[in-house]
Amino acid sequence: MSNYPIHMDVKPEVEAFFDEATNTISYVVKDPTSNACAVVDSVMDIDYAAGRITYDHADMMIAYIRDKGLDLQWIIETHVHADHLSAAPYIQQQLGGKIGIGDQIMVVQDTFGKVFNEGTEFQRDGSQFDALFKDGDSYQIGNMDAIALYTPGHTPACMVHVMGNAAFTGDTLFMPDGGSARADFPGGDAGTLYDSIQKVLALPDEMRLFMCHDYGPNGRDIAWETTVGDEKAHNIHVGGGKSREEFVKFRTERDAVLDMPRLIIPSLQVNMRAGDIPTDEDGNPMLKVPVNAL
Repeated sequence: MSNYPIHMDVKPEVEAFFDEATNTISYVVKDPTSNACAVVDSVMDIDYAAGRITYDHADMMIAYIRDKGLDLQWIIETHVHADHLSAAPYIQQQLGGKIGIGDQIMVVQDTFGKVFNEGTEFQRDGSQFDALFKDGDSYQIGNMDAIALYTPGHTPACMVHVMGNAAFTGDTLFMPDGGSARADFPGGDAGTLYDSIQKVLALPDEMRLFMCHDYGPNGRDIAWETTVGDEKAHNIHVGGGKSREEFVKFRTERDAVLDMPRLIIPSLQVNMRAGDIPTDEDGNPMLKVPVNAL
């Protein structure tokens, strides 16, 4: 069983927002005893070929929060995403709230600061974020306790956030028929990912799990909610007592044939800055495309 202080009697209201362009699910999570809420893994829209940023997805979440009269207190990033851009600063500008991520963001910033040849003006200390969480850190959403669980493997900075009887897994787990995320990005590791998944599966069986992505394997409808018990029994990569060695072999072989995510170049540059778009020396929004670097 988990050693973290879990409150299964607290049942937050969870509203999901699916982004078809990136297969990302973002969430508004409301404290059941107040109007306080958090946003988890928001999306900023980009037309990469046109170099155009828009905010339709974020605007839907903002409209929902305003219509419900909610008080946004936290904007949570489960990790530095490689497949979509965060809308955290845009949402914060509209509604307030603190932007939080795992403290190992500094490892990611150091790694990709070199890949993108960022100058000394790019701070690699996580200072772009309002809060940096360590394993087991807690924070409040109204009267509801939330806990950050360190779950590296997909990236060095991944965290699962537990809010009452709901846990937001980022890319640590997919739906049972989706398995798990890749572990071959810089700083990723298949064995470490397996260990992190076991930490999640040690949570109570009734814990609701909310995915960051779903791709509708085998033609099924998009889905994003399951439970720890379902994952333990049925996850095609780790369920049914599959060993660490079995997982590492499968995950390593599978990752070797995967293409890079379509939006990895803009996503990393923006998300390691807490959602801010980098600028050139004249202050114009500008993204770099390093060649043969990833």
